[in-house]
Amino acid sequence: MRGFLASSIGVATAAALAALPLALSTPALAAPSQGAATAPVAPAGSTQSLPLAPLGPAADRSPGVPGMSTSPRLPETQGLPPREVKRFSLVGVVWDDANTQLSGRVQVRTRAVATGTWSDWQDIETHNSEHAPDLDTLESGSGRVRGSTAPLWVGDSDGIEVRVQAEPGAPATRAGARLPSGMRIELVDPGATDPVTVVDAKNGSSGTTDEPEGDDKGDVVALPGMTMETAESSSVNVPLAALGAKEITALDKADSTADAVLASEGTLSAAARPYIGPRPRIVTRLGWGADESLREPGFVYTSTVKAAFVHHTASGNNYACKDAPAVLRSLYRYHVVSSGWRDLGYNFAVDKCGTVYEGRAGGVAKAVLGAHTMGFNTDSLGVAVLGTYTSTNPPAAAVKAVAQLTAWKLGLFNRDPRAKTTLKSGGGNRFKKGTNVNMNVISGHRDGFATECPGKLLYAQLPPTRTSSAKLQGRP
Repeated sequence: MRGFLASSIGVATAAALAALPLALSTPALAAPSQGAATAPVAPAGSTQSLPLAPLGPAADRSPGVPGMSTSPRLPETQGLPPREVKRFSLVGVVWDDANTQLSGRVQVRTRAVATGTWSDWQDIETHNSEHAPDLDTLESGSGRVRGSTAPLWVGDSDGIEVRVQAEPGAPATRAGARLPSGMRIELVDPGATDPVTVVDAKNGSSGTTDEPEGDDKGDVVALPGMTMETAESSSVNVPLAALGAKEITALDKADSTADAVLASEGTLSAAARPYIGPRPRIVTRLGWGADESLREPGFVYTSTVKAAFVHHTASGNNYACKDAPAVLRSLYRYHVVSSGWRDLGYNFAVDKCGTVYEGRAGGVAKAVLGAHTMGFNTDSLGVAVLGTYTSTNPPAAAVKAVAQLTAWKLGLFNRDPRAKTTLKSGGGNRFKKGTNVNMNVISGHRDGFATECPGKLLYAQLPPTRTSSAKLQGRP
């Protein structure tokens, strides 16, 4: 694996330390800064995991009534009869073996808390294995990774009915069966989050995670009310934002360049400096309420960023922009708790209103190894637009945000968004392991893997996005 794990957190730079209160390394840090509010952090959300059971051939029954749903006569169907459950907002199906494909149709019906009414049957995207860690990585070989469908956002619900129907003629996954073993429905409640100490000023505290173990640059010290896991995640964005910041502020092109030079500790190449786009506002993991105790400790990096892969989450468009942090918390929990990944798969997320969110922990300006494009996670980043854009046009605000984000992040690594680059495949269903593949610096997921992602209509927006991104970088 070309990435490396950083499990010891050091102080970012001497310059950053100079900007800190002297109390940083003393018990006096327990006193919050003036004007900051402190509140305890409670782990947010929960996951109900319910086993699916065989369903017998169904007689014709009345649609629209729980327990009386029409279900086709198939030789193999598993599911869950309608039942009341604890509240949840996102659903997905998982199974034991991540290498086994679910060839069939997955549908759910849910009951809305607000109205008490049941939805119609909703399809869940079954082909999701391409959103995954690369083969032969520590994350892929952890023994915790499970097969999974795409998640579906259904909103605040308290009732569920499930049916999974094997595709006629599908190959057997085990003796006498065409559906994977150990199938379960995952019901994810995103929970609510309480803010921790937030310092709005940009000048702030410690931390980077790409130092070797045993370095002598000091350890992260959490602010009051902040867990050490949260401090670890927040510290890697210093000096772009203070320890405990809920967002990283937008900067114009000149300030973005100056900020990048400072944050790079002199490693930013002179060639890259003229072409760093304006930094967009980025909501941090703390800002969207990530429960940092869920993910694995430490961070994994790759050597550089050569390309950006654009995705859609295939989780549906039935969310309001104010709900986007809850959608992201649900996706994060589904990726880690249900699918068995070390963290959220995507490096960044963008909602339909164009807000950019920090994804996988490790630092927004760093080359963090994700789990978004199987075979091409190394030397790339993954940007996911929340929603499904196969037959729905992506909002202009979201497309614009993708251009802004890539202009900034690719600019840090001196990548021209209109150019081509070469990536080596780690193995997948389109390119064999070890194959050198020439692709666009801004590519769609389907360019590296045989998949519908990022949806036909979002994919169609990539050519103008490349042009917009390059223009924002100031390229001729």
